[in-house]
Order: sequence, then structure tokens, then C-alpha cells
Amino acid sequence: MATIDTTSAPVDPDVADLYEHYRTMFLIRRFEEAAERQYKAARIGGYCHLSSGQEATTVGAVAAMEEKDLLVTGYRSHGFALARGVPPESVMAELFGRTHGCAHGRGGSMHLLDVSRGYYGGWGIVGGQLPIATGMALSLVRRGAKQAVVCELGDGAVNMGAFHESLNLAAVWDLPVVFLVINNLYGMGTAVDRASAEPDLFKRAAAYRMEGERVDGDDLEEVEAVTGRLLERAREERRPAVLEAVTYRFRGHSVADAGLAYRTRDEVDEHRHHDPLAHTRELLEARGVPAEGLDALEHEVEDQVERSVAFAEADAPPPVDRLAAGMYTRGSDEQFERMRPGAPFGEAELVFAGGLGQ
Repeated sequence: MATIDTTSAPVDPDVADLYEHYRTMFLIRRFEEAAERQYKAARIGGYCHLSSGQEATTVGAVAAMEEKDLLVTGYRSHGFALARGVPPESVMAELFGRTHGCAHGRGGSMHLLDVSRGYYGGWGIVGGQLPIATGMALSLVRRGAKQAVVCELGDGAVNMGAFHESLNLAAVWDLPVVFLVINNLYGMGTAVDRASAEPDLFKRAAAYRMEGERVDGDDLEEVEAVTGRLLERAREERRPAVLEAVTYRFRGHSVADAGLAYRTRDEVDEHRHHDPLAHTRELLEARGVPAEGLDALEHEVEDQVERSVAFAEADAPPPVDRLAAGMYTRGSDEQFERMRPGAPFGEAELVFAGGLGQ
């Protein structure tokens, strides 16, 4: 692991934290690039939504969380899993649908999770995570736990009914949840100001007498500071909040979307001039971290991503006869006794379109 070279100038703890945050941001960027290559090589199935350009928001928000806080996200979830400490090998293996993926190969790109790290999943249904997060916050209150929930959603989800219902309940019941709205300017392929009558999304909170704030989502330190303040208040005072982080995604909505049918290449290039990775690296160099140390860090991360791909390629897929494992709650054996693992209606074998019986 690369370390900060402190021989020429002392580095205070805040800079050390920023250095580690930059490592995570760079890991997310390189991981997403590798995921796109693997998807185009047909090694990753289903959908694949990348978060390149949104790293400062992702890392800053997660850095503000305490260990016991809980995280729920939408389907653009690779960066959040990595920021919460899920190993890249485990995340890449999940994208490949392999046994040692963080969801045992059952979730794929949109349904990453690692409960041991307080990460309760990416959710594939737009807005589907909001009622889940609200219920988790209610559970914390009933147990008297000094914890909070971060619920991430995209700008496209703020017009869903689940958004309004969840904010209303969070406000009525004084629940410790921060709704993190990542406004990357486009809901799929529609600009926010074309889909939302109130494009200043943080103002939606006022309808529920809830705190609403907006931050520059490309400023890592600002995101961490504001998220930390709102989470502290959620834990101590049970006050929910909406935090809108304005950022930009460099890639399309998904890997299948070139991202140029609804925006120009010049627009994308303009936003690349404000790349949060470049900005964070400039901050580190200005605070005394040598460029050589940052170069070494980047090389280490690139090697780590390559190893994650090799790990995923070598890992075995989950056995078909375990396809239905975990679908039924404990104690329901009698109700489902006619069902076999992998064959919910008692078939002797699973038959696929190619005619292969398992």
C-alpha cells in the first residue's frame, strides 16, 4: 500500500483522510472503466449503470457516516459499495454473477449489498429504496439506537410517489434519515428542468417542514461536512433532511446509452474540465503531498482493479440447485415442502432454452 511521503513536510490527519478519500475516488473511477469494458465483452449481464464523475459525492457522503449508520441506494451502486468498504473483488464478482460476489452472484450490478458493512443494497426499482430506508429509520427509533440512515436516490426518483410518501412519514414520525438526492442533471435521458416543475430539488423538503440543502457534489470536503452535520442531527435529534448534491455523470444513463442523444459532446467535455478527481488531487498537492506519491497510489489502484477482474473471471457461478435458496423464511418448510431448491413447483430438473437439464 502506498503511503504519504512526509519526509519533506509534515502531513496533518485531515490531509491523511483526504489522501484515503482520493484513493477511494480513484478506485471507483478505474473500477467503473473496467466494468464498462467487461460489460462490452459480454462478461457482465443485465444492466450496468456507471457513476464516473460522481465520485466526490459518493465518497464524501459515505465518509460522513459512522460505522453503525445504514446505507440504502438506487441501482447506480458500484461506487457506494466500494466507498462503504466492500472489496472490489467482491463487487466485480457480483457483476459477473459469481459465487463470491457480495450478493453471492444473485443480485448483479443493480442489487449490490453487504449487510456486514451496513449497506442494505442497491435497489433496481426507481424510488423503491425510499420506503425501505424509511422503515429502517423507524426500526432504529423503536430500538432506541443512536444511528442514522443515508438513503441515496437520483434526481429522476423525486417525482415518484414513494419519494413524497417517504418524506411525509419521515417528517411525521421524526425519523433519523438523510435523503441524499444525487442530481446529475439528467433522469435517464431527460433534463431535470424538463421533468421537474421545481428543479431546485432540495426545496421539495420544505413541503414537509424538513431541512433541505444543496451542495456542490464535486467538492468532496463540502459534501462530507454537510452530510456529517445532517447525520449528526438525525442521530441526536431525530430530524430527517434532504441533501441535494449537484454533480454530473460522464457516461450515459447505462452502458447501453452513449449519452449523446440528449446532450452534446461539448457539454460533457465542459464538465470534464471540473473533474472531481483532478480537483481533489490538486488539493492534495497544494497541501504538501508529493505528486510521486499520488502517482504510486494510482498505479496500486489500477493493479487492484485488474486483480478484481481476474478474481471474478476465475470464480465459479453459483450452482443452479441453489437458485431458490433464501427465498422462503425460516419456519415455512411445511408450506413449501413440495418445492425443490431451484424448482419452485417440484420439477425434477430445470430445463433451459438450450435444452440443458441441470
